[in-house]
Amino acid sequence: MNHTAAVITVSDSCSAGTRQDTSGPRVCAMVEQVGYQIVHTAVVPDDPDRIQSILVHCADTLRADLILTTGGTGLSPRDVTPEATRAVVDREIPAIPQAMLFASLRITPRAMLSRAAAGTRGQSLIVNLPGSEKAAKENLEAVLHTLGHALEMLRGGGHDRT
Repeated sequence: MNHTAAVITVSDSCSAGTRQDTSGPRVCAMVEQVGYQIVHTAVVPDDPDRIQSILVHCADTLRADLILTTGGTGLSPRDVTPEATRAVVDREIPAIPQAMLFASLRITPRAMLSRAAAGTRGQSLIVNLPGSEKAAKENLEAVLHTLGHALEMLRGGGHDRT
């Protein structure tokens, strides 16, 4: 697999330097372990314009195949990552967050509070993950091995059912 990935941590406290980002590095390690090349990482505040800007940059300029965000998917007034994602995608893929939800509900009923989104922008796939390292890991594990197939489909291939 020759896919590239960008990992964006969305967190006011991490971007201000008052809390260490652990979810972003964990997500990077997971995707690198299955063969993705990390082409960009960033930590941005919970600001819709900043989130949209970095997503567009990663998709349109860097042409990252997979763009993963971590954080900003909950119910806090500052949690705006799904809205920012929906504002920049061409097509939503609701089943990716649904698969993450189903897997997470086996672990905790609090999973039902996630508002994650996923979709495509050009040939990039954008997926929102929760902000906690544990939840980001669990959610990514639920979908990671299918994302490569999604990327192949975005490139016009990969329509087999294996």
